[in-house]
Formats: sequence, C-alpha cells, structure tokens
Amino acid sequence: MKMWAGRFKKELDSSVNDFNSSLSFDKRLYREDITGSIAHATMLGKCGIISPEDSEKIVAGLKGILSDLENGKLAFSDDAEDIHMFVEQVLTERIGDAGKRLHTARSRNDQVAVDFKLYLKKECEEVSLLVKGLLGSILRLAKDNVGTVMPGYTHLQRAQPVTFAHYVLAYAEMFKRDVSRLSDTAYRLDVMPLGSGALSSTTYPIDREITRDILGFREITLNSIDGVSDRDYALELLFDLSVIMMHLSRFSEEIILWCSSEFGFIELDDAYSTGSSIMPQKKNPDIPELVRGKCGRVYGDLHTLLTVMKGLPLAYNKDMQEDKEAVFDALDNTKICLSIFSSMLDTLTVKKEELRRAGNKGFINATDAADYLVKKGMPFRDAYKIIGGLVAYCIENKKTLDTLSLEEYKTFSGLFDEGIYKSIDLVNCVNERKAAGGPSEESVKRQIEALERLLAE
Repeated sequence: MKMWAGRFKKELDSSVNDFNSSLSFDKRLYREDITGSIAHATMLGKCGIISPEDSEKIVAGLKGILSDLENGKLAFSDDAEDIHMFVEQVLTERIGDAGKRLHTARSRNDQVAVDFKLYLKKECEEVSLLVKGLLGSILRLAKDNVGTVMPGYTHLQRAQPVTFAHYVLAYAEMFKRDVSRLSDTAYRLDVMPLGSGALSSTTYPIDREITRDILGFREITLNSIDGVSDRDYALELLFDLSVIMMHLSRFSEEIILWCSSEFGFIELDDAYSTGSSIMPQKKNPDIPELVRGKCGRVYGDLHTLLTVMKGLPLAYNKDMQEDKEAVFDALDNTKICLSIFSSMLDTLTVKKEELRRAGNKGFINATDAADYLVKKGMPFRDAYKIIGGLVAYCIENKKTLDTLSLEEYKTFSGLFDEGIYKSIDLVNCVNERKAAGGPSEESVKRQIEALERLLAE
C-alpha cells in the first residue's frame, strides 16, 4: 500500500502505477535524497520536534541504507513510487516507528527540490571540470602552433592570414564563457528550498538555517511557493549545456572540414576514427559527427523542460516530474562529448605545411597590400580599388601577389617599391597585427598566458 493511500479505497491500477512511477530515473538521486533526509532528521531532533533518540536512530538508519546501496547490498525495489518513498520504506522496515517520523514537517515537493539542487550543484562542478579539461587540450594545441600560419575565413572563403594557435584559441574563449556561465548557474541554484513543505511551509517550529548549514547551501529560499515550483535553475543549466554543445558542434564542423581531402589541415588519430563497410580507403570523422548530432538532442532537452514549465500554475504539478529525465539526458550527453572531444584533440596531427600552402592561395594578404599603400599616404578606398584591380590581374594571369614583379606592381601605382614583398609575407602579415586580441605571436602568447592563469585557478 502506498504511504499516501489513507483516503483511497482502491489500489492503484498497475498500469497507472508504472506510468506514475519515477524510480527508474530518479534513483540516481539516492545519495542526495539520503543526505537531505539526514540533515532534516538532525534538524528535527535539535528543534525538539522529534526526540533526540529517534533523530539518532533515523540518521544511523539512513547512513546504513546509503552504505548498502553503494556497496551493492541493497537493490532498488520496482514497487517503490520514487526514490523518496523507497528510502523511507526501507528505513521504516529497518528501524520501525522512528522511521515514520522522518517525514514530519516535510513534503515530497520540497524534498525533491532539495535533492535536485544538491545533485545539480555537484554536476555544475563536474561539467565545469570537463570544460576546463577541454581548455587544457586547446592550450596544448595552441602552444604547439603559435607560428603555424593558416588562412582565416569569412563566409567559408579564405580571408586573412592567422595562425592555427589563434584559430583554436577562439574556441577557448567560447569555452571560458561556458565555465563562467556554469559558475553563475551554480551560484543562483545554491539556495535551499527544504522547509517550504508542500507549498506553504509548516506549523512545526523548524529551523531552516540548521539544514542550510548542514547541506552547505549559501542561503534559504524566501517564498515557500516558489521554493517548490521553481525550476529556473534546471532550465539555466540546460541552457548552459546547450551553449556548450553548440560550441562543440561548431568546433566539430571545423574538424570535419579540416580532415577532409579538400582541406587536409589535420589528421585524426586512428583510435578516434572509423572506416567504411564497403570503401576500404575511408577514414571517417565519426566522433565529431556524433558530437554535432548530439547537440540537437541537448537542445531538445532544453525545449522539453521549457515546454513543461510554460503553462503550469503555482505551485507543484506532476508535470514537473518530467524535469529530471531531460536534465539527466543533457548532462550525460554533454559530459561524454566533452570527455571524448578532449581526447580526440590531444591525439590529432596538425599538418603545418598544408596549412601554409592553403595560406598562399586565395589572396589572403590583399588587405595587407592595401594597408601598404595607405601607409604611403593613399586613402584606404583608393588603395582598396587598386588592390582589387591587382587581384583581378593575378587571376587573369594565373599569378599571386607574391609572384608579381615590381614592374607589374608599378603599373597600378607608383607608390609600390621593394617593401611590398615584406608587407605581404604571410608571417609578417600575421605578426604586424599586434593589436590586443590579434593573431601576432606577441598577442597569441598573451592569450595563452591568460588561459594558463584560468586553468591554474
């Protein structure tokens, strides 16, 4: 019989019981549920709401359940409605009537809220550590490729010269923001809802500061209705995970392009590639493709919970049981993607000569040629037009700016002299971009130092 069955005359239909049950997925909250119950029982004893003896028996019983679950001596029961009922049932079986006092001054509504917040506090830290691990992989790539010149792109067209280090450090900036977002989310969810009851607190003289202190929350919720009906923290985390996955998906797209024959900029390690069932020559980038695909799945988890919450009146509604599967799925997929992506980056090979050869194509030093004329006193728009004409001339004559003779340059402007060749040298083009945040060696080293400081914190 269900613990809430007092006013019911009929047993719950078996199919309804299965449909209503959440133990299959919320059992992963067992540690947080028991931790929250230990804090609650301790507070009840200290406030004289239950006897010190009963409080001690409950705490000891809960610790025994936790130990038995973790060492495999206790299995989850399919008959239990959820993790909260399972723990309370086992506790009462083990210690008798004292176990029935655990739920005094508490509802499953504030119980699940505190469990979920305890779990997500830990998960924010775990995801943040995985993102920092990925940042470490990017850092190693950057340090190895400070001088590796390559074309930067806009509209997927070769645009201006950069370095491979500068390119991948752009992704480092994205993931640094992700760490910051996770920290903000963790700060806002660090508010304890336990003591809110079903929705209107309790008539018992509880002390919420005792449980807050035991559980390590920053502060307590100020409104009991919001305390049990709030899922903003879960939505925030789902948004954070969606942005992380979007960043991973963009990076995956680069990896997929770069290891194609058409680009040939990198090669993935055999351990992070697969073959074809029919084409023996194939080496497929399945890992980044799967990461790119799983991005949509995490987006779906965010949309799921947004849709669940959009029409709910206050306070708790059973719809909110749908929060956990979405969050658990997003966490599981984001964490495995972060982990395997880091390992993939650690083992890939950067083809530096191919990157440099690509840089020699596409007139990516055209802006530098225009800047050369501007520094000679010509207005930029006039210089732009002249270099546009030079590019058209090169295309027509199958030449590059580097292979034009000085005489050919002078037919377009008398301002050209031997200095043009230094100005359009790709390494020089990169290193002259010394503005903070640019691709010069000096600037890139500052970016690397900033990332090192972040990872050392």
